[in-house]
Amino acid sequence: MRHNYLFTSESVSEGHPDKVADQISDAIVDLFLSKDPEARIACETLTTTQLVVLAGEIRCKGVFENGAWAEGAKDEIEKTVRNTVKRIGYEQDGFHWESFRFENNLHAQSAHIAQGVDAGENKDEGAGDQGIMFGYATDETPGLMPATLYYSHKILERMAADRHSGAAPFLEPDAKSQVTLRYEGSVPVAATAVVVSTQHKAGYDENDPVRQAELEAYVKGVIADVIPANLLSETEYFINPTGSFEIGGPDGDAGLTGRKIIVDTYGGAAPHGGGAFSGKDPTKVDRSAAYITRYLAKNVVAAGLATRCTIQIAYAIGVSKPLSLYVDTHETGTVGDDKIEQAILGIAKLGGLTPRSIRTHLGLNKPIYQPTAAYGHFGRTADGDFFPWERLDLVDDLKAALA
Repeated sequence: MRHNYLFTSESVSEGHPDKVADQISDAIVDLFLSKDPEARIACETLTTTQLVVLAGEIRCKGVFENGAWAEGAKDEIEKTVRNTVKRIGYEQDGFHWESFRFENNLHAQSAHIAQGVDAGENKDEGAGDQGIMFGYATDETPGLMPATLYYSHKILERMAADRHSGAAPFLEPDAKSQVTLRYEGSVPVAATAVVVSTQHKAGYDENDPVRQAELEAYVKGVIADVIPANLLSETEYFINPTGSFEIGGPDGDAGLTGRKIIVDTYGGAAPHGGGAFSGKDPTKVDRSAAYITRYLAKNVVAAGLATRCTIQIAYAIGVSKPLSLYVDTHETGTVGDDKIEQAILGIAKLGGLTPRSIRTHLGLNKPIYQPTAAYGHFGRTADGDFFPWERLDLVDDLKAALA
């Protein structure tokens, strides 16, 4: 392990074109799960200048069955998409929630995939695809997330809140942030660089130095509110380094579902299996198994068994039993990593980490996904049905299993 180093993570706002696509895809997931908890959804979204396109495979009682749409279902889907873009705040000539062109190319789920995933008389529900998924936790922040990503998310969340409330009327929806921290003894001791690029209304650039200074002062104020003062003594700031960022969002760059998987997870501080989350129902282990591994890693750290923990799990399509479980506490564990693996597999309520047991234990067959699609799926606050993978209700079970 290295103990002294610089590390950087980035985030993007809810108005970033890829995040617009993610939020639309997850709005469709929530719509279908609200109708049918056993719905199958794999919804991909493309956004570009005055255009939103949906594509993918679906199955949902009362919405799309036997290859046919229920009456009014297509209209409800389009309304859901437009309302999502409206909530984000796009009312621009190049991308307006009310007037963009919309295409719905969703179609029936493959029968060959369905036969492998669905439970039958002699088989449990299988994984929706093969793949490897990773979870991670670290004690750097109260939410057990990497500090670089935590601060990057919080800067943009605050700016979005100020835009929606009217406190920062010069902001537009698209934005990116990036935070570099210097670590000494594996502890963050200084923010050496902070980058914020934010879309803005006309006039807040180098052509109007007074307004440009107002924007820069506002962003620095947000950074000061988010990052502790003791970390900002040597910070170099890069605020809209291109000088102007008036054209943005899907009008400035096309967006696609699933292109911000590192922003969605751990900011590069942990491995990633490669599968995106948004647009997928919880039978897809790309999503559900990534959630359970985060849940496991977070509870391992919260139980005091390690200060850092990475967990990998692997599946084969149509097979319920995971192929492997791997725990790495990065030489910070208080017990052997193999002992933690055994403890996890021995906890009865986890059900052997089959896809069905993951969905049941975390309560994933509910319309809870749109809030995950901006500012990270992890490090959030468990709140009722939402973000159940952030709960710390496995701590006592782990301790008991390892006693």
